[in-house]
Amino acid sequence: VKVIELACAQDVGKALNPLSVVGQIQGGTTQGLGVAVMEEIIVDPKTAKVKNPSFTDYLIPTILDTPTIPVDYLELADPNAPYGVRGIGEAPTLSSTPAVLAAIRNATGLELNKTPVRPEHLTGTL
Repeated sequence: VKVIELACAQDVGKALNPLSVVGQIQGGTTQGLGVAVMEEIIVDPKTAKVKNPSFTDYLIPTILDTPTIPVDYLELADPNAPYGVRGIGEAPTLSSTPAVLAAIRNATGLELNKTPVRPEHLTGTL
């Protein structure tokens, strides 16, 4: 699976630092992408030891894995928050994983219900 674009739109309240807002949204989106297609703790069922305890073995997205992430943000100030700000890093982390899964389901017609989606889930060679 190669994600070529992952567009985002989010209400950020008041953007105190617009460049940081975009960076936080892109970072959260990249984390969600990792959960969707890369990140998995593999445990040996016999010993209960983690088989991929380092970043050498546990895959996370790098710049080479990250697609274009265009960001649109709305500034609808939160009247109950200081300066009208809202949290911005969490929402894209939570929403991008199901968005990627939905795109893969749509493209393949497969009912996928586990992350990360591995090649064997798509080919049926489990």
